[in-house]
Amino acid sequence: MNLFEKDVLTTGEVAKICNVASRTVSKWFDSGQLRGYRIPGSKDRRIPVANLVKFMKSHGIPMDGLMSGNTRVLVVDSDEEVINTLQNILREQTNYDVRVATNAFEAGVECERFRPHVMLLDMHLADCDGRSFLNVLQAHDDLQVTKVVAMSGKLTDGQAAQLTHQGFESALRKPFSVRQVIEAVENAHALVY
Repeated sequence: MNLFEKDVLTTGEVAKICNVASRTVSKWFDSGQLRGYRIPGSKDRRIPVANLVKFMKSHGIPMDGLMSGNTRVLVVDSDEEVINTLQNILREQTNYDVRVATNAFEAGVECERFRPHVMLLDMHLADCDGRSFLNVLQAHDDLQVTKVVAMSGKLTDGQAAQLTHQGFESALRKPFSVRQVIEAVENAHALVY
């Protein structure tokens, strides 16, 4: 979506740019924090781009969703080799904005700042279990739209299937191919919209 072709956005478009749920945008609008107007005779809200930019700046929301529209991917793994490899490959072969974290604390900070569309999460972080991290993420209103792909070198087919029932988008078994990673990100991100 090229925003510079538009002067006014829907709550759904604003939600995608800020990487939050649509109802969060509605709350911002209804509380008067995000200025806009309602379509006469309708409940539909519209937000001028200039108002959105002002709101994003004053609340520290990353502007990259507004500027690039690129898929934001956060790679969370304690293995430096995995982090470096994924970061380099994704930057070379895709247009993704990629950030990394080596533990759950860093991942939490990056989630707040970067608002990733997709997170590639190692299930065996030293400081946190992957399932626990997913639960915390899903409990946070503004991060519910982040899709999480589990990564592990110890998964059976049955365990991988079980993870998708627990809220993960999919599971990647290490070692994985570049194609598998990109497909996992693309499939997860397609579900955001």
